[in-house]
Amino acid sequence: MFSNEVDTARTPLTGFAPGALCRVVSDRDKFLGYAYVNPASLISARILTRDPEHPPSKSLLVHRLQVAGSLRRALYEQPYYRLVYGESDGVPGLVLDRFGDVVVGQIATAGMEQLKGDVAEAVKKVIDPRALIWKNDSSARDLESLPRYLEVAFGEPPSEALVEEGGVAFRVPLSGGQKTGWFFDQAANRLALRKYVGGARVLDVFSYLGAWGLGALRAGATEATCVDSSASALELLQASAAANGLRPEVVKGDAFDVMEAMHAAGRRFDVVVIDPPAFIKRKKDIPKGEAAYKRLNQLALQLLDRDGILVSCSCSYHMSADCLLGAIQRAARHVSRFVQVVEVGGQAADHPIHPAIPETRYLKAYFCRAVLD
Repeated sequence: MFSNEVDTARTPLTGFAPGALCRVVSDRDKFLGYAYVNPASLISARILTRDPEHPPSKSLLVHRLQVAGSLRRALYEQPYYRLVYGESDGVPGLVLDRFGDVVVGQIATAGMEQLKGDVAEAVKKVIDPRALIWKNDSSARDLESLPRYLEVAFGEPPSEALVEEGGVAFRVPLSGGQKTGWFFDQAANRLALRKYVGGARVLDVFSYLGAWGLGALRAGATEATCVDSSASALELLQASAAANGLRPEVVKGDAFDVMEAMHAAGRRFDVVVIDPPAFIKRKKDIPKGEAAYKRLNQLALQLLDRDGILVSCSCSYHMSADCLLGAIQRAARHVSRFVQVVEVGGQAADHPIHPAIPETRYLKAYFCRAVLD
């Protein structure tokens, strides 16, 4: 609920402490649910439960985790997945990623921060992992006036975890990496890529730990070049590659600069994957972000050989699927390529979409065949 939807004459928001629990009723006093409040945020309240007989408690969190876990166990043979995805799992403001016997959590709201201790106990009861780490360093916390920090909730976590995906074991940093350390949301798209890479030369741009590139090598690609600006990420990528008997080419540098240099040098690939960070985090960033996506896709298309495959991704919620497709099309026309969309992907099933919350559907991936026009 947004702050302008609250009858502040009857219930002044300033009377609530950040994270306080409350009952929500309509203007006709109909019970709508139990929520937590943050008077300092534009989103002033988030519903936790609509059951009037059972206010939020530790047992509710245990129940939510059990329900979330049953879905993931049905979907995945191994315990590497997003265990809890905020509102979509009935736990707004909370993300939990499972790396085998270690869980990494992120809290984005004051209300969930108040429940942090109960969440930890629920995780211990339902999962009983070796350790739980709070990686609360996201910029989203700034919107709720929350400090950023890293903290071990319980246990003695290792500095790295292993994630197994498609026959490759990846080394994942648990504290210094991006987000929670791994991008589970792209797992289904990475597996979908495999049908296109047999005997192919693959370029993995914004590679991070090499999930696309190393996966392609395991699936039969003859070459994989991984590009990223992070030296520490590339170091882990190379360690994972060596442990799996894979030999990628690794290039450190700005993605745009590297791709321009590759084009100037006449390099060509059969498959190019561009999986950038969110270029558009706020609505005001849309014009600049759309230009960046167009430029990125243009560079990728210039590096594709005849009838090559482009995988173009965006995790920016404010970049709609139609806008991303438009950017791909404009880029293709600019370099005289004809693009055919052969497959459309989204976030993996451990990131379920809440039908009433469009923001929970954010990841787009287009698999395109780029023909010389």
